[in-house]
Amino acid sequence: MTRIKGGILHAKHRRGILKHTRGFRWGRKSKIKLAKTAVKKSGQYAFTDRKIKKRINRGLWNIRLNAALRPLGISYSKFIGALKKKNIELNRKVLSEIAHRLPNMLEKITEAVK
Repeated sequence: MTRIKGGILHAKHRRGILKHTRGFRWGRKSKIKLAKTAVKKSGQYAFTDRKIKKRINRGLWNIRLNAALRPLGISYSKFIGALKKKNIELNRKVLSEIAHRLPNMLEKITEAVK
């Protein structure tokens, strides 16, 4: 049998890598050796940043909720503790959305908790 070198598949693989490096700077967008490591590293950053995004958002929800609760005369930590004692199961994301969009409802929740 004749030997098949696989040049078409090799070129296809390289094109696929270079598609992922669009927008990269310098040689990382055009040179395959640099592009391979850049694509691998960018995938690692994408994976970890998806996890970090959740951490950052939870912190922002806490800050937003605390800022909304302070004028009502209660701190964030006391509010969360009182919610747990009353067995009101609203998570921080929902509470921050309520604080942001429906401040009147947040006042009613704080009155129920106090």
